[in-house]
Amino acid sequence: MPALSPTMTSGNIGTWQKAPGDTISPGDVLVEIETDKAQMDFEFQEDGVLAKILKDSGEKDVAVGNPIAVMVEEGTDVAAFESFTLDDAGGEKAPPAKESKEEAAESSEPADTGSKTSPSTLPTKDSSKKDSATEPQESEPSGGRLQTALERQPSISPSAKVLALERGVPIKQVKGTGPGGRITKQDIEKFKPESSAAPSASAGSAAPTYEDIPASSMRKTIANRLTQSMNQNPHYFVAATVSVTKLLKLRQALNASADGKYKLSVNDFLIKASAVACKKVPAVNSSWREIDGQVVIRQHNTVDVSVAVATPIGLMTPIVKGVEALGLSSISGQVKDLGKRARDGKLKPEEYQGGTFTISNMGMNAAIDRFTAVINPPQAGILAVGTTKKVAIPSSTEDGNGVEWDDQVVVTGSFDHKVVDGAVGGEWIREFKKVVENPLEMML
Repeated sequence: MPALSPTMTSGNIGTWQKAPGDTISPGDVLVEIETDKAQMDFEFQEDGVLAKILKDSGEKDVAVGNPIAVMVEEGTDVAAFESFTLDDAGGEKAPPAKESKEEAAESSEPADTGSKTSPSTLPTKDSSKKDSATEPQESEPSGGRLQTALERQPSISPSAKVLALERGVPIKQVKGTGPGGRITKQDIEKFKPESSAAPSASAGSAAPTYEDIPASSMRKTIANRLTQSMNQNPHYFVAATVSVTKLLKLRQALNASADGKYKLSVNDFLIKASAVACKKVPAVNSSWREIDGQVVIRQHNTVDVSVAVATPIGLMTPIVKGVEALGLSSISGQVKDLGKRARDGKLKPEEYQGGTFTISNMGMNAAIDRFTAVINPPQAGILAVGTTKKVAIPSSTEDGNGVEWDDQVVVTGSFDHKVVDGAVGGEWIREFKKVVENPLEMML
């Protein structure tokens, strides 16, 4: 089992792209490996022949380093390996503890930094147990074949999945009419629940009124990391109402003159503005670390902004790196590319692990005036952005008193009080508000 990311400790076997006897060249995809973040292609980097598959599609929690297949040189008699077993390859070791794997997978800090806050050095529940502790007993195998992720879940388009969640439609009861039985948005809209069966004689035989949905590895990881963040990072919140009238006019003018080369969003401006504020108040662009037994606050020289993206399988935070040195068009292009690959599950680990500050924008939902976000550790700050509202502002004219309409948005910063004092968080919000309300400053 290859390690496809610095924090990967085990993986699930997806679809094998090669069969025993097939010749493999460098760069050929051998097998799909499913981690808790994405389904990734394992490209083999040597010439050879696949002689034997030791781990079939659907095998789960295979520890990194365990044998999954036998490769031989060209010209070798493949038939001689027909009865070759996993024991012949040296056997396998048990996968690591589940909690440790989940913590490492979501961490925004690589595991090999040597910091005590990195996933490889975080304490686990079992770390204090003595060597004399009894060994855990393995459950008896069922003999059944494990399914791949694609087999476990119905084929459904992302828009249909969102609509199903909004309407409470049980996906497993919907018959797909799209290609290959894929469930479409129209299928969800046309779905009618089956009429209830006649009441039974006893209440005990009534059908359940709920559906238990198994939590995915990613959902467990998100739950673990955010719970850890709330328990270990003393959050405080600073909110401000920001005028975006000038920003919207500048955006309209730039897009009109772009000749289709780019199309800037409000979020592109806010990402840039957050980087400007981080450079002016560098204490926010910092993180709490423990290195060699010493507690330090690491202040970063570049601003790498993690952008929260909602995907069909959960929240991800791809990173736009070095934002302070990027132009708006470059930021826009990177955000679109990273967002698409995040929703497709195609991000590389280095594209979502790291970051020095996070922005979460729910402005596309007109019902959200404001919200607070949970800090993405080991970062010290995250900005939550609500929707844009038109607000009447009193004004004085030659004809007397009147009103002007101003486009405004409420932003809320969440800060880690271990790293950022309240006054410093307030200063950061002030600098952010200043550059957003005078957007030409971010182009200097």
